[in-house]
Amino acid sequence: MHTGSVPTPPPDPPPPTPSRPARPLTVVLDDVLRTGAALAAAEVARTRALAEAGHLALDVMADQRATARAAELALREVASELAAAENLSDRTMQTQIGRAMTLVDDYPHSLAAWEAGAITRTHVQVIIDVGSPLSVDARAEFDLLAVATADGLSPGRLRSRLAMLAERLHPTTITERHHRGRDTRCVRIVTGQDDMSDLIATLPTVLAVGIYDRLTQQSRVIVDARTGGMFALPDTREAARLSAGGPAASTDTTTREESTATVVATDERTTAQLRADILTDLLLAAAPEADPTRTDDGPGTLGTIRARIQVIVPALTLLTPEGENLDPAELVGHGPLDADTARTLADTTTLPWDRVITHPITGAVLHTDTYHRTTAIDRHLRARDRHCRFPGCTVPATRAEVDHTHDHALGGETTITNLAHLCQRHHTQKQFTRWTVKQLPGGVLEWTSPTGRTYTDEPLPYSPAVRFLPHDPPPPDPEQGPAPF
Repeated sequence: MHTGSVPTPPPDPPPPTPSRPARPLTVVLDDVLRTGAALAAAEVARTRALAEAGHLALDVMADQRATARAAELALREVASELAAAENLSDRTMQTQIGRAMTLVDDYPHSLAAWEAGAITRTHVQVIIDVGSPLSVDARAEFDLLAVATADGLSPGRLRSRLAMLAERLHPTTITERHHRGRDTRCVRIVTGQDDMSDLIATLPTVLAVGIYDRLTQQSRVIVDARTGGMFALPDTREAARLSAGGPAASTDTTTREESTATVVATDERTTAQLRADILTDLLLAAAPEADPTRTDDGPGTLGTIRARIQVIVPALTLLTPEGENLDPAELVGHGPLDADTARTLADTTTLPWDRVITHPITGAVLHTDTYHRTTAIDRHLRARDRHCRFPGCTVPATRAEVDHTHDHALGGETTITNLAHLCQRHHTQKQFTRWTVKQLPGGVLEWTSPTGRTYTDEPLPYSPAVRFLPHDPPPPDPEQGPAPF
């Protein structure tokens, strides 16, 4: 007689959840904006409360003429109380309190703009980051300038604009700070998990950007060379060992040939992975071994690639280096550049200089010229646009494409009034999505989203050649009587 248990039948599947009816995108967008405004108000309220907690601790210790050590302990005590209530570490909470106090005390206008929904938390973080090297007194003016500048800018574009503004408020020149900063250049390694590590190089920005740009160009060559996803991949580790003079994997000729032979594989590496592989090959083998277009022992297509960066050097910076903070040179997309590096680039470049004529008040690009007229339009557009012209994008113009705003195939003219730089991503978006754009006078692009909202992107003006500063005469001294004239 079988006494085994009867198998339990599987439970009935749960009833299907009724699908939520789709809502128009414009309604969803309104929800995003409304909840974003509510979240900003809540975050600002929390920031003010954290700052108040920090001030309470400092006020208590101030009455006792406390030392800096005692004040630190008072802050730690308050942070521990708040952290315990929120299940956070006291270190994390103390960092939040310190940041909140900085924002409330030094950046009240930025905090108010965040609370009103004029800027986002990311904008505020950019303002604090850029303003951190400034003195407390200088931050008051910087706070006002930052809020006025942030209008209509993405955080990425805002960072480069604020970096230029902050230069005018620094007590020392960027050249002096750059010389001090160069002393910190180094290469270090941080051991990670899974047999991986971070190799970190601290370099002058112009060199770091150039290296990164060259690795990006090389990776694109590899991607473009893919034919059906199949080509020969070298054993870079063995090549590196041989180039460094290390022993081969085996003294047997056949084995060595097999170890250094290429293997056919499907190359599905991402651009980030390609950058890492090419960097490894260049540093260890002194040649881009990962180049699939190589046919001999010499450098292939990758070996001919050179980094290209865009630098704006005002004439006054070249002539009067002591005034460089008023109108600093700029590495496009990254911020100010010291005058020595700018002058070195100016002296050593083998390319003709582009003369950029700007409006004396607004700084807008009016005209560009060199002796090579065949590329005058491209030079003008690079000088005017400086980066991709989709709202918020910061891809430099040197890595973007010149696009006809009104399609050439539909009768659009090849003139500066119908051309603008777009990165590959936004060029594709303009062609194959419902986003539309038209170009207004002055190179202004007016984008229209699929929901009908319009976003205006204006060329970033250059620093004006003439600045008008308010100057109020001092009040007359009543004891001296009227002036003689």
